[in-house]
Amino acid sequence: MEPESRNPALIAQSLTCERGGRRLFAGLDFALAPGDALVLRGPNASGKSSLLRVLAGLLEPTEGHVLWHGKDTRDEPAGWRRSLAFLGHGTALKPQLTVGENLNFWSRFEQASRTPAEALEAVGLGRLTDLPASMLSAGQQRRLALARLAARPGGCWLMDEPTVTLDAASVTRLCDMITHHRAQGGIAILATHEEMAVENVSVMTLGNKG
Repeated sequence: MEPESRNPALIAQSLTCERGGRRLFAGLDFALAPGDALVLRGPNASGKSSLLRVLAGLLEPTEGHVLWHGKDTRDEPAGWRRSLAFLGHGTALKPQLTVGENLNFWSRFEQASRTPAEALEAVGLGRLTDLPASMLSAGQQRRLALARLAARPGGCWLMDEPTVTLDAASVTRLCDMITHHRAQGGIAILATHEEMAVENVSVMTLGNKG
């Protein structure tokens, strides 16, 4: 379906981030409406991961604000956290649990709107639901982490190098997931060095300011 509104849902105002005495970026402004996607590019240490962490509320900006539907996410974080799905570098798996048990745990914790079975099928792991997570390959572990996103279309997905360890077929599945998410009115922001078959995206390049 088409997004219901083109009014901005996520707004970044004059975001500035300093870490270890070094300014990574300053004065960043952007606005994303339902269905939009933003790709972050730039060399290593240019601030892509830090920007995602600032948006997620895991890192305080030095200056600036993040607004979700007009409300500052620091002042009213509950609604933003319910709408947010963050995929970092780690997979956050519990190796002693099965594939299905891992996703069931995440789904309850994050109040997913799709069933774990549907989410696992979306990333091509439907047949591995009873396999211990410790037996997954690196690519399969990444796909299981991506299933967390598939379980909750809508809201905002923040993804840090989501294609790492994925084969070509899995990258195609990820692009399909992003397309479906956006069609449901979701927003996607991803930091990646890879070219992905995702249409109609905005690109922001962060430079290493030293």
